[in-house]
Amino acid sequence: MAVQKSRKTPSRRGMRRSHDNLTSATLSEERATGEIHRRHHVSAEGFYRGRQVVEVAEEIEEVEDQE
Repeated sequence: MAVQKSRKTPSRRGMRRSHDNLTSATLSEERATGEIHRRHHVSAEGFYRGRQVVEVAEEIEEVEDQE
């Protein structure tokens, strides 16, 4: 089993962790609908770069709740 030769200092620990921070998702506005979505992803309405690329189904949840 590997064992470290000497204890890491708080400075070295901080330098190692300096790139571990989380970044927020980059958001874009859809040209066609004005909806905010993650970059390079299809919006919830099925649009990507101004064109509708996915047919979105009607609200299924509302139908299930009524039953």
